[in-house]
This record gives sequence, structure tokens and C-alpha cells, in this order.
Amino acid sequence: MKYRSEIDGLRSIAILPVILYHLAPDLIPYGYLGVDIFFVISGYLITSILLKNYKDNNKISIKFFYERRIRRIFPALLTVIFTSFILSWFLLPPLEKIDFYYSSIASIGFISNFYFWHSGEIYGAIESQFKPLLHTWSLGVEEQFYIFFPIYLYLAFKFFKKFLLISLYIFLSLSFLLANWGSSIYPDFNFFFSGTRAWEILIGVILAFSNQNK
Repeated sequence: MKYRSEIDGLRSIAILPVILYHLAPDLIPYGYLGVDIFFVISGYLITSILLKNYKDNNKISIKFFYERRIRRIFPALLTVIFTSFILSWFLLPPLEKIDFYYSSIASIGFISNFYFWHSGEIYGAIESQFKPLLHTWSLGVEEQFYIFFPIYLYLAFKFFKKFLLISLYIFLSLSFLLANWGSSIYPDFNFFFSGTRAWEILIGVILAFSNQNK
């Protein structure tokens, strides 16, 4: 893809409320809005890459896509985990160490969002400052999108291309309705679940399709 400076600028703006929220959550109660913006950006960028791949080769290479994602994500992720592992050995209490080791495995396995929801239920919500990899929950949501969406797009282009956009709008609506229902019934699970975050990513997906048609 051609470099888009405005997207990097939007990323910079989106990260600010997240940082401010962690510094002063009482003053910036809606700081996690920055994460929602990141999901939209991720949906847009990944779909743009896949659509360019389809335009250039008249097909989507799932293997090529996965290889690019692994090369982009894993070096930084493994560096963070390794550094945190060393620090956790000296700084974390025993129970929190166990939580960290399990969260490391979950992060590498692309399921850290489910792990942090589940561990909160099991351990009684260990304070976030004792969870060095807590931020990887959003990466888990994105990675699950990376796994399934290229396969869906590949099948859609092959079998029901005419109805692809309609299906995306349907999935977006269902995810949005589920997120609104879950926010009051199961707020903790709703926060971490990729299905209730999918509508944010799908906004970016549909924007990528719209930009392609201009």
C-alpha cells in the first residue's frame, strides 16, 4: 500500500486519550475511545491490503497475507513479552507471576482478550498494574480478525461477490446490536469479546470498499 500520512496522524491522535486515561482515569473516563478508533483503522488498512492483492493478482493470497502479519506483529510482540518476563521475575508477586506466564501464552496464541476476561473471573480482577500484557487484549481482537476475515473475503469473492457488501452490513448490524445488549447484561465479557468489537472493525472494512470504488 501507498503510505498514508493522515492515517499515521489519526493513530497518533487516537493513542493520546488512551495514555491520558491510564494516567488519570477519573479525569479522562472515555479514554478507551482511542482503542475503538484503532479498530476502525485496522479494519480499513487490512481490507485495503487484501483488496490490492485481489486487484493485482485477481485472487487473495491468504498465505502471503498471514506471512506479512506474522513478520509485522511477532518481532515486537516477542520483544515485549521477553522484556516483561525478565522484569516480572523481580517485580511481581507469586500469583501475579502465574497470571503473567499464562497471559504470555495467550498473547502468542492470539486469545489474550479471552484470557484477560477469564482471568479476571478466576483471580478476582487482579489490579491492572500487575498485568504487564493487559494491553494485548486489543491485539487479540485484531489477530482474530486477521485469521478469519481473509478466509471469508476469499470465499466471498469466489462464491457470492455480488452479496459481499450486503453481508458485511448484516454482520456489522448484528455485532452492533449484540454489543449494545451485552454492555448492560455482560459488560466485562462484552468489553473483551471480538464479536462485540467486530462492528468497529467492519466500519473500517466498509470504508475501504467505499474508497476502492471512488
